[in-house]
Amino acid sequence: MDGAILGIIVGITAMMVMIIKTRIPVALAMVLSCLIMGLFAGMAPTELVNAIKSGFGGVLGGIGLIIAFGVIMGACFEKSGAAVRMAKTFVKICGKGREDLALGFTGVLVAIPVFCDSAYVLLHSLVRAISRNTGKSAVGLGVTLALGLLITHALVPPTPGPVAVSGILGVDLGVYMMWGLAVSIPMMVLSLIYIRKVGQQYYRVPNGENWITSEADWANLENVKETKDEDLPSNFLSFGPILVPIALILANTMIGEGTSFFHTFLQLVGNPVVAVGIGVLMALYGLTTQIDRKEMIGSMDDALSTTGLILVVTGCGGAMGAVLKASGAGPQVAEVIASSGIPPLLVPLAIASMLRLIQGSATASMMVAATMTLPLVETLGLDPVFVALACAVGPVGFSHLNDSYFHIISRTLGITELSDQLKIWSLTSTIAWAIGASIIMTLNLFFGKGGTLIDPIIPLAVLGAIVAWMKTRKLDAPKEVAA
Repeated sequence: MDGAILGIIVGITAMMVMIIKTRIPVALAMVLSCLIMGLFAGMAPTELVNAIKSGFGGVLGGIGLIIAFGVIMGACFEKSGAAVRMAKTFVKICGKGREDLALGFTGVLVAIPVFCDSAYVLLHSLVRAISRNTGKSAVGLGVTLALGLLITHALVPPTPGPVAVSGILGVDLGVYMMWGLAVSIPMMVLSLIYIRKVGQQYYRVPNGENWITSEADWANLENVKETKDEDLPSNFLSFGPILVPIALILANTMIGEGTSFFHTFLQLVGNPVVAVGIGVLMALYGLTTQIDRKEMIGSMDDALSTTGLILVVTGCGGAMGAVLKASGAGPQVAEVIASSGIPPLLVPLAIASMLRLIQGSATASMMVAATMTLPLVETLGLDPVFVALACAVGPVGFSHLNDSYFHIISRTLGITELSDQLKIWSLTSTIAWAIGASIIMTLNLFFGKGGTLIDPIIPLAVLGAIVAWMKTRKLDAPKEVAA
């Protein structure tokens, strides 16, 4: 076996062991993995270290500010009530009886600047209020919201994961954002078919600290008061900080080349860093004027403190990509994949999915998958946009015990049995994964490169195997999971 390929196998294995079994953090594990890969490939020590440094700085130079701006915007949304305003607006637009769809769209939009776990906690009180006032199961409503949040957390910038993936693979952020939104919405809508069934099966309406499990008992409850509209920011102020940057980035992507003042101006304001910065200013001066200045600054500082690890891991992903490229491993791995008959786009999807299944972090999973796939993109003739989307969809699937989001959802919905938790949330996320993966592979067949008719069927076959496995297994809740 060639040294470069052996180095990849040993390096990835060592990285996974360090992340799962030792106290070594993800970033350091990735750097050590880079050293192992480079040394096995025969790279000189100086060349190897230089590749690590250039790869680290190269990725962060393009996306570091976007990630930081996105986190600041998210803090403004959390403090101002803008997310609640957006949810109430979607409920009015979708109409009576479609509150779950409204919460799904809310999740899709809110998670663009806000981390999905924070946004879910923020909006869960609204889920309880809607459930109490309409008699709809809080399980169906909560899971729809949670899924909408997870999907765009994984697929749409400026959330750190997709921003990092686009930077590593060199994908235009506007193009990636457009495709990410196009995939996110059908993923959420089609998943509703299963969510509505599971919501009816696990009928729960909150009643204080308890749950009502029949519609007859709900009929005797009084409605609860929701946040008054006058206490929330306007629709323009709530939606603007998200929609304006998206519009500017997409306009800059589609306008093409030109030397006129209009082209020059749009190239400036449509640059992702500037566009997201404009969104931050809109959020700061439109959403937080009623919040104490010191309190708001403290909230933004706290939010920024959480991005340190994300930025370091993102940079390490770039470093690993640089080492793989410099070592010449890409063409050799590509030749192995091509000769095996494996659909090339399945590689990033499988890597991201397996990493998520093993270690739980969606952001780290998609970044490592993008890094590992980078040397293959040009060699196998893949379209980097669809490779990036495959890396991002992978971590959506089968969220389980090693994922903090799994526990947040289960506990807030009062689901204590492990078998029920897996059926309600893990299977829902896996269905969304299969839908998203099939959509991406179908799109790649028509708009990308190297797709075949069998590609979209593969994720659905995997989903079928998982469903069959869950039906044949009896899973009992361990003591530490049960409430």
